[in-house]
Amino acid sequence: MQLEESSDAKKDASFICGVVEGFYGRPWTLDQRKDLFIKMQEWGMNSYLYAPKDDYKHRAYWRELYSVEEAEHLTMLITASKECNITFIYALSPGLDITYSSSKEMVILKRKLDQVAQFGCTAFALLFDDIEAEMTESDKEAFQSFAQAQVSVTNEVYEYLNQPKEFLFCPTQYCASRAVPDVPNSEYLNTVGSKLAPGIDVMWTGPKVISRLITPASIDELTEVLRRKPVIWDNLHANDYDQKRIFLGPYTGRPSALLTKLKGVLTNPNCEYGANFVAIHTVAQWSKCSIEHAHDENQSSDAISAVSADIKLEQESRNGRSDDEDVSLPMLVYHPRLALKKSLQLWLPEFKRTKSMWGPISKPHVNNVPPVTFGATSQSGVPCCSSGSLEEGGTSPGSAPMPTADHSSAEDANELASDATLTPCLVDGTESAGSSSMVSLDRVAECLEPMETVESTSSASSQAKNLDVEDVDDHDIKESPIKEEMPSAPEHEEGDVIMESERKEEEEDYQLTVDDLCLLCDLFYLPFEHGPQGMQLLQEFNWLKLNAHIVASNPSKTTAAVSPEVKEWHQRAEKFDTMSRALNKLFTRLTYINNRELLYELYPYVWDMRGVVALLNSYVKWLSFNQGSKQGFLSGEQEPWVFRGGLAADLQRLLPLESVNDLFLYKTPETPTRQVYTIRPYLASDERNVYQLCHRLHIARTGANFCDMEKIFHSYPNLLGDIHFGAFVTLSPEFSFVVEDDNSVVGFVAAAANAKELQRQIRVAWVPEMQTKYPELFHSHSTEKSNIPDPIKDLATKLQRLHTEDLPDALLTYHPSQLKMWLSDTVIDHSVSKRLLTCAVAALRAHGSSGCHVYDVDVCSMEFYSRLGFVELKNVTHDQDVMYFGRIF
Repeated sequence: MQLEESSDAKKDASFICGVVEGFYGRPWTLDQRKDLFIKMQEWGMNSYLYAPKDDYKHRAYWRELYSVEEAEHLTMLITASKECNITFIYALSPGLDITYSSSKEMVILKRKLDQVAQFGCTAFALLFDDIEAEMTESDKEAFQSFAQAQVSVTNEVYEYLNQPKEFLFCPTQYCASRAVPDVPNSEYLNTVGSKLAPGIDVMWTGPKVISRLITPASIDELTEVLRRKPVIWDNLHANDYDQKRIFLGPYTGRPSALLTKLKGVLTNPNCEYGANFVAIHTVAQWSKCSIEHAHDENQSSDAISAVSADIKLEQESRNGRSDDEDVSLPMLVYHPRLALKKSLQLWLPEFKRTKSMWGPISKPHVNNVPPVTFGATSQSGVPCCSSGSLEEGGTSPGSAPMPTADHSSAEDANELASDATLTPCLVDGTESAGSSSMVSLDRVAECLEPMETVESTSSASSQAKNLDVEDVDDHDIKESPIKEEMPSAPEHEEGDVIMESERKEEEEDYQLTVDDLCLLCDLFYLPFEHGPQGMQLLQEFNWLKLNAHIVASNPSKTTAAVSPEVKEWHQRAEKFDTMSRALNKLFTRLTYINNRELLYELYPYVWDMRGVVALLNSYVKWLSFNQGSKQGFLSGEQEPWVFRGGLAADLQRLLPLESVNDLFLYKTPETPTRQVYTIRPYLASDERNVYQLCHRLHIARTGANFCDMEKIFHSYPNLLGDIHFGAFVTLSPEFSFVVEDDNSVVGFVAAAANAKELQRQIRVAWVPEMQTKYPELFHSHSTEKSNIPDPIKDLATKLQRLHTEDLPDALLTYHPSQLKMWLSDTVIDHSVSKRLLTCAVAALRAHGSSGCHVYDVDVCSMEFYSRLGFVELKNVTHDQDVMYFGRIF
């Protein structure tokens, strides 16, 4: 698709529009870059800036020449760009350790650029971002200021290369938050503006490293200082600072008036190449938009039309609309949501392209992204290239994890969080009070970058929030406390997704649609806002949780007697369930696509999001089944839209689980699988399936012959279920959940909020029922003298202990609830055990519990519970034969 050019004469004919590959992490491949050049040419873009941080000879070892193999690679890349009429700009970052006054250093620098020029490169850039503003003693003697040193080197290189048509300079003060003291009064920027050769363009990221909005007024101010139009290095879609996020939303927050005020825009997008279709295509659309009303956009008919289209789009997205219908704007007026729709229609065929991919899934991010230091009164330590800068006092990219924002006080953090409000985003980034498609962080955006966080001051384990998901090493988690080895258990192989014969794209139910892609983008939208459907998930769940007392105050009544408020609650719960099922459908359809390369890039994010939404849906169902909760969970909670981690993390934080963040750390499956596990509240109709699961898991645990054990238990088919599960579901069913795969129940968790009360009820009600059901097992003489098999006798002992044992008071002080959890080894998703426990913990928290214990833990289940955060409670009992494990929440 060739995007139509704007005929506006005010736009610079040499306007730079393209992509910068400037992130930290695994660089794109040669084939991906060639594909990028083809798309850029098709979309009317013209420039590609080569600056990958993982090309060490670009930055850390800038003095070293490229090897023969590396030279061949770059030569092929430059040749491919020329074939597509794309200007290849080679960037070098010598600022970490260059001696500006050294003639030897200048020789080395020129030699390096000469080598690249021999590859066919004709455009260059020198980057001085993310470095310390310090000079050596010899530099101080040669130059009056740091800016003069950089300008001197840059001008000399520019002249040496015969003043290339394209030559870019990235200053150390590359955004307004780094300008000291501010843009107009910055000695550094004023020196650059007055001394830098006029033919050299200067790059700028906007008010921040990742700028929510870039205004024409701010660019006018900068242009006056720099004495030239800047080139925007735009980090809006960069995601290398947060492995939980990917940005699939449209280019926004940049009014079209900027087109007359800029020399160009280069977008620095996601690490995942295939995920950047929307990001790059919408930049191309924006660069071609009309600017005839740029000086009066708020009053222009085009802007009003765009706002009207936005309202119409929002209404139609709620009411439903066929893909064939169109919402049009006047020619060449840019609107983010319409641009997104156009991009999605073109992106859809990419999913059907046949591209292979093998091996384990791994995100392209790196764990040693240079950290950022944020002071309470200064914001100078922020990076240019989206991810991290050097720590204050550091000299090279570090390996420390990204720190959180250093607010002056906890009260300040709470104030920032509580000020987050919902506002809309209209044409060209302007705002109105009539829409809820955007999360406005007005106060927060003034102080925080997207990679910064506001920590919850009430969390008992706040540091867990900053753990890197990829650091979770649970590949060898023993998912079941009881090993199940059943001949009929199907093995799950990589072929279940990868084999061509199993792909069903030709069947309508398995084909991705534009609506599916719209949902995908809304869930992974932009750094400062969630898409409309993402916001809908947040708002619906938050409303259901906060209004659960409505259901709690209206216990079982006939349908006719239910109040309108209760009906509304159940209707909105059904709506949330529908949204959850739509995400499941997206997830399943994604696993069938032919483009396996794209699947591998998107799968970790969609897998995680699907699991989170399914978890919340399970909680909503629990509220519905158990008449809600009388607690609102408001104590200690923050507004959810100001944290690191994107929509998935925002949704998680709506659960009343501030101190169990480890349960939200999952390792993505190494191989894509379309298996979906459903966690839901236990129903009476589940008893047979749960009892059968107990039966199978116990037999697998003993290691005995399956047929022999079946014969032994023939007369006692429900005994195992009665011992391990029966008391819970009979006396405390509201805290029980089951896990289902496509065929059957594969796991369960059962709990009681008050273990002491459960024990009393067991003695009063459950044990007498068991005595009636199994009289021979409760009489010691008959047990000893009869022909009852030994395995049954051992279980009879456990059954009898239900009547005699007391729970120690020391145990109940901090672990008042009791829990039991079994999971089949046929469950291949290592996150299921954590999600299942999360459901139980959320339910227990809703009833005021702050901790739970597991009773009579044996060797087989110790590792299982330990992996879920339980610890052995050694000092709560003197009975050496009984082992308790517990965790506090």
